[in-house]
Parts: sequence; structure tokens; C-alpha cells
Amino acid sequence: MPRPAGPAGPGPGVHPASLAPRDGRITKGPTLPDWRRARGMLRGRWKAVLVVLLVAFVGFGVYLDQNMTRVEALPAESAGSGSGTNYLIVGSDSRDGLSAEDEERLATGDVAGQRTDTIMLLHSGRSGDVLISLPRDSYVPVPGHGSNKINAAFAIGGAPLLVQTVEQATGLRIDHYVEVGFGGFVGAVDAVGGVEMCLDEAMNDPLAGLDIEAGCQEMDGRTALGYVRTRATPGSDFDRVQRQREFLSALLGKATSPLTLANPFRTVPLASAITETITVDESDRLWNVAGLAWAMRGASGTDGIQTTVPIGGSAGGSNLRWDRERASALFGALQNGERPPESSFGP
Repeated sequence: MPRPAGPAGPGPGVHPASLAPRDGRITKGPTLPDWRRARGMLRGRWKAVLVVLLVAFVGFGVYLDQNMTRVEALPAESAGSGSGTNYLIVGSDSRDGLSAEDEERLATGDVAGQRTDTIMLLHSGRSGDVLISLPRDSYVPVPGHGSNKINAAFAIGGAPLLVQTVEQATGLRIDHYVEVGFGGFVGAVDAVGGVEMCLDEAMNDPLAGLDIEAGCQEMDGRTALGYVRTRATPGSDFDRVQRQREFLSALLGKATSPLTLANPFRTVPLASAITETITVDESDRLWNVAGLAWAMRGASGTDGIQTTVPIGGSAGGSNLRWDRERASALFGALQNGERPPESSFGP
């Protein structure tokens, strides 16, 4: 016998949801495909947003890289050697780009020409991260100009002669060159919202526009510039190079902190301030500057080393003569990828 016909299914064009009970009961309908479509749409939108952010990030990086000033600083044939990577960091006191109001506000004066207030050598390699201050009064041979203060090399022949002088004096090959002017330094400090430093004693130097109390305090760009420039302390230039190392490490530590990097309102002004006012070698790119920042962060860490080239006495007047034996031990260790002995630390 033929089987009795069952309940009739929905006719053509009738959605199953229309057959749901109308007595208030809650039933599960075929909503899973709808959720899958919604989730797929959200995923697609997130991918689109990430692509846009990536393109913007790359574009901003290209803009910054192209905006840096470049000079032919590194010689075609280096007089130095060794393993690892060496950065020469120069703080130029050039007033280029500063208005008369800026010069008055920052107490820089209007001296023409170029000199160096800061010369540092940053080494990164198997020996770890090592930051060495080279006092500007160091009396060393200047290629083609006899012996003179090391900062005279910069005044005479700019970046190229300074690099040659440092390579000849240390025996190390300089791989990257970074020069920062007054305006760039002040802009970088202000871009990160200031840098906290703790002072044992109050400092007052009208020539540097500095008047600060003892204790921990947040320094803005103007105050920070006076802090790293002043020599009005008992240790004069030795105190100054130590402050410069400590402050630069604190600045780059804050600049590379997650709180700064995750905040575009800090990162964008910081990147712009740095790249618009620094000078690098013609072969240097933006990622080389980033590598310097991370190496500097390492030098200020527990395993890093910060020191001054060892000094052996005076070479007449304010000229400083390096301790040849200890300096050779310091730079020789870096050449061989070894950690320098503490006995080679200066001054």
C-alpha cells in the first residue's frame, strides 16, 4: 500500500523562518550562516584597515628617510678596522635654522661657523653596547693639519675630517655618522614630553641659560640644552660629557619606550623633529638611525658600558692627552669583539 503523505513542506519561495511557531516559543533558526557572513565582513574590514595603516606607516617612513640631510662623511677607504658596528655621534653647535628669537630663548648666541659640543663613539657587537665620550679638548693628530683639539677637525674640515681623525686616533672603522644640531635636540626632548633627570646639586649658568634646583625634575628642551652644554661645575668638561651620556641615554630610552611608540601624538612629532634636523652620511638610512637608538638603549642597560676615553694628563693649556696604554686597551678590545676591561675606562 502506498505510504500516507507526510506534512507538506514549504512551498517555493517560502523561507523556513516563516514557519516558526507563533505562540511565543523560542526556536533556533538557521542563523549560523548569517553570523559567518558578518564575521567574514568584519575580518575583511580589519584587513583593509591594517593595509591602510601599513601603507601609511611605510609612506611616513619613506618621507622621513628622504627628509634627512645627508653629507659625504665617511671616507671611501677607512683607516680603521674591527668587528661590530660603530656610530660617530656629533652634537653640533651650529645655529643654522635658529631664528634670532630662538637664539635668545635658548641662550646659544649668534656665533657663526660650526663646532662640536659633543663627540661620542657608540660601539655595538659581540662585546656588547659601549658608549664612549671623546672630550672636545682631546689633543690628537688631525690628518693633514698636525696635532690639535679633536673638535678642531670638525671646524676645519667638517664631518669628513672629523671621521678621519677619530678613525686614526681610535683604530676603529666608523660605519655610521649622525650629527644633531641645537634645534633638533630641543625638538626631540619636547616631542617626548620632557625627560626626567635627578640632580645632586642645584646648577646655575647664565651663559647656558640654566638655573635649576637640586632633585628629580622633568626637563623640557630649553632646560635640557643648557644642562648638557654647561661647563660650570667643578669637573668642567668631564662632568659635561658624563651628563651628555646620561641625558642622551635617558632621552632615547624614553623615545623607544612602548608608551611613546604606541602614541602617534608623540611618535610623529618626535620622528619629524629628529629627521628634519639631523645630518647623516649619504649611505645612512632611517633604519640605521633606529639601530643607533636601540644600541644606545643597550649601552644604558645593566650589561652596557658608558665611559670616557682615558686621559693621561694635559698637553698644554686646556688640551687633554689620552692615556695611550689604557686607550689602546679600550679600543683594541672593541676591535677584537671583546668586552673592554674596567681598567681601560676613563677619565
